[in-house]
Amino acid sequence: MSKTSLIADIGGTNARFGIVDSKGIRDLVYLECRNYTGPAEAAEAYLKKIGVQTRPEIAVFAVAGPVMADLVNFTGSPWTFRISQVKEQLKLATFEVMNDFQAVALAIPDISPTLLQKIGGGEPKQGWAKGVLGPGTGLGVASLFWNGNDYLANPGEGGHVTCPATSDREFNIFHRLRVKYHHISAERVCSGKGLENLYNAIRVLDHKFDLPDLEAPEISRNALNGSCEVCKESLDLMLSFLGRVAGNLALTLNAHGGIYIAGGIPTKLGDYFFQSAFWEEFKAKGRMSELMESIPVYLIKHDAIGLLGLEQHAKKIIAGF
Repeated sequence: MSKTSLIADIGGTNARFGIVDSKGIRDLVYLECRNYTGPAEAAEAYLKKIGVQTRPEIAVFAVAGPVMADLVNFTGSPWTFRISQVKEQLKLATFEVMNDFQAVALAIPDISPTLLQKIGGGEPKQGWAKGVLGPGTGLGVASLFWNGNDYLANPGEGGHVTCPATSDREFNIFHRLRVKYHHISAERVCSGKGLENLYNAIRVLDHKFDLPDLEAPEISRNALNGSCEVCKESLDLMLSFLGRVAGNLALTLNAHGGIYIAGGIPTKLGDYFFQSAFWEEFKAKGRMSELMESIPVYLIKHDAIGLLGLEQHAKKIIAGF
């Protein structure tokens, strides 16, 4: 009987579960994290839902937060778990846990060109570093480095770097956000939650108290259809900040292997993303601006690319099991 692996890409809001075998991923199911006390309980619910005949002995989970030791804390979720306990609960022989954007990075070296849309820049250089980032519930960041034979995926917490402001308007918005947050990280303005933060700050600054409370999908929708000026400014600012943060990552890594933008938000914006200030802000690095124009930047046209990275990694484990 062929071996299988349970995989899960667990974010701050949803958990995507699937089964990997030698043929690929099957039985994909999305579960809402709030309905479960932790990943083990969610995994059990998933296995029961699909009516699995033979329980997988292998599992690979990607989580939205740093994985430093046995105890794992989620950045944007109340879930906390111990790797050793979940392994025991699910009766696993092999259990690996990684950062969610490390899983995204694992998919990049062999990604199909059909899943990429060029934003700007030149052609990727083999052997040079690659960077990956993307706004979802939070802002994920990872990198890839060449070891002479393969690209190695390196997790990071770049979503928590200090976000740069460059205009009086932006400084005023940040000043307002400091009422709520001591530190204005990139994630506070470059994510679904960040879009809501920007909208709420602008409402207060501009005394638009008649505007309703909105969640990120509604803000994006109103920005795209032109029905709300505050929504449009919020989305435009978020994409500008994202361009700056992506540019900073590219400079830090000297990422001539490419910068890859993932996450559910950019893929849903369509042409609006490409008409935004993202690319101009990415390149705006003073004396390094000419160099920035040569770094290739791509939008990943897949809203669950982390699952492809988990699939590749799980197949390697199965092959050596």
